[in-house]
Amino acid sequence: MTSTPLLTLVIWVPILAGALVLATGSDRNAGLARTIALIGALAGFAVALPLIAGFDPTAHGMQFVEFTPWIGRYNINYALGIDGISLLLILLNAFTTILVVIAGWKVIESRVAQYMAAFLVMSGLMNGVFAATDAMLFYVFFEATLIPMFLVIGVWGGPNRIYASVKFFLYTLLGSLLMLVALLYLYQASGGSFALADLHKLPLPMGVQVFVFIAFLVAFAVKVPMWPVHTWLPDAHVEAPTGGSVVLAAIALKLGGYGFLRFSLPIAPDASHALSGFMIALSLIAVVYIGLVALVQTDMKKLIAYSSISHMGFVTLGVFLFERMGMQGAIIQMISHGFISGALFLCVGVMYDRLHSRQIADYGGVVNKMPVFAAFFMLFAMANAGLPGTSGFVGEFMVIMSATKINFWFAFAAATTLIFGAAYTLWMYKRVVFGAVANPKVADLEDIEAREWLFLGVLAVAVLWMGIHPAPFNEVLEAPVSDLLQHVAKSKLP
Repeated sequence: MTSTPLLTLVIWVPILAGALVLATGSDRNAGLARTIALIGALAGFAVALPLIAGFDPTAHGMQFVEFTPWIGRYNINYALGIDGISLLLILLNAFTTILVVIAGWKVIESRVAQYMAAFLVMSGLMNGVFAATDAMLFYVFFEATLIPMFLVIGVWGGPNRIYASVKFFLYTLLGSLLMLVALLYLYQASGGSFALADLHKLPLPMGVQVFVFIAFLVAFAVKVPMWPVHTWLPDAHVEAPTGGSVVLAAIALKLGGYGFLRFSLPIAPDASHALSGFMIALSLIAVVYIGLVALVQTDMKKLIAYSSISHMGFVTLGVFLFERMGMQGAIIQMISHGFISGALFLCVGVMYDRLHSRQIADYGGVVNKMPVFAAFFMLFAMANAGLPGTSGFVGEFMVIMSATKINFWFAFAAATTLIFGAAYTLWMYKRVVFGAVANPKVADLEDIEAREWLFLGVLAVAVLWMGIHPAPFNEVLEAPVSDLLQHVAKSKLP
């Protein structure tokens, strides 16, 4: 137990800030709504900082534990706790929320309070997902995150926003319903407990483990998203406003990877091992095939969306190799992808705000008018291609090296991302940034202002810091990854 409920603060400070923003009312108070939103986002990050100071990277098990009975009749509790995996994702979420608020400061002109509130509420709910140690509490937070994102896409999105938001909602909701069935079964099998610690100890028969694994797979594969349930993501990204794309790529996709680590592997370890070949195959299809799909895109947002699916394939690949370096690399890839994909979507947003087009063919010669922006864009493009010295290299390299220990051809297929990633990213960058100014509208572009300098500069520092000095990230992951691998190595067959 902790004297200060830090995890409760991390969850509820952004949500309460969102409620305050909503209370500002109409767009006549837009300036006040923006100010409260920024203060709320900064406060959400500030209450997460003590987690770093108080976290012991050598300790095993959950830290900052909180427990309060909630629905006593069904033994559902408000139970929270974090390990190194949760810590990194919570910090990434709080950090990203600040950038999204700043990025939307001038761009969003209608329903400003509702827009800002949606992201603050979503930030708190996602922290709840990463901190919940009660399975039903996890499910409540997991499902609740759909609502603000659905509204962000459906209200502030592009021309096809209704189609994209409904598709996003249906895919993720229907995927989660099977998870609910599995949780109810596990509740009965455990004698009436939703505590993750109890569910992890259940000695389930192999047939039951397979059912539980598939139930979780349907829910988490849609979130990642894995091939072939990935088709909602490009539509959602294309129609979402810039802030929606940033949070979707940087945080929302990580809910799936986190779910595999927290539910699928520890609850159904034998089924996870038995089906690992299937999971690796799906992961490699995402890395290779979706990388090729990205090559033929003409819309910058859609290209980056397919790139996200390809890069997230490394997450599931690393997890199901059941090897320490690979699993740590998968988690580092989740954090790195949050920085890089968020930065790329923000870069597209900077250009879209000026030219109101995402089509690659409408640009060309941007460096002549926006040299500072072009420099930032190049850094993030190089990171997306896996350039050594950037965060994009670290996780992918660890997963590829881990794959060589298991099967050379796994590593060979995964390493093709270094070719395809460079091909589609540099093709886009060359067409957009280099060459002569072909479009008269490009000739009128102005370089980035202080606000854009701020969010791109902060992300540039994060990408380089993680790429040059990844040791702090690895240190906090040592204990939870070793605990998980030790747990999964032990058969849970009765």
